[in-house]
Amino acid sequence: MPSAPPQNESEADRLNRNFNELLQELRVTQNGTQILFAFLLTVPFSSRFGSVTPTQRAVYFVALLLAAFSAMLLITPAVMHRVMFRQHYKKELVHTASRVALLGQILLAFAVAASVFLVTDYLYSRALAFGMSTGVLLWTTAWFFGLPLYLRARSSQDEDDTTSSR
Repeated sequence: MPSAPPQNESEADRLNRNFNELLQELRVTQNGTQILFAFLLTVPFSSRFGSVTPTQRAVYFVALLLAAFSAMLLITPAVMHRVMFRQHYKKELVHTASRVALLGQILLAFAVAASVFLVTDYLYSRALAFGMSTGVLLWTTAWFFGLPLYLRARSSQDEDDTTSSR
């Protein structure tokens, strides 16, 4: 069952709390995304990058773009807040920033999977690269989205069971 909001919390207080919680969550994912992006930026400058195949070069570029777009989306809520500061659009800000952050996290999952594909293909084989990147994407999807959605559904079911037994 979801935790109840603080007693006597106004809508403005709730929106502020929700936005602060979102920013705290983003502090975790922003760091990982920015580290991945920075690493990918350095790859073409290594001496062995010239020996990658055209497929590896294409996957590298896709991973780089996914990491870049993910980083930008995960930074967007802070920029949105600054642009909309004191404009009385907090409800719209919280709603939109939450969606933008979720999209950034989805792109992060694909960026990590593409990076795993690139490294595995370079070190081992294309077949193993497909398997490992698919496994990483499924693993990430399960933890990022599957578990929270399962908990929501279970909580909703528990709530329905409690209501129907009264």
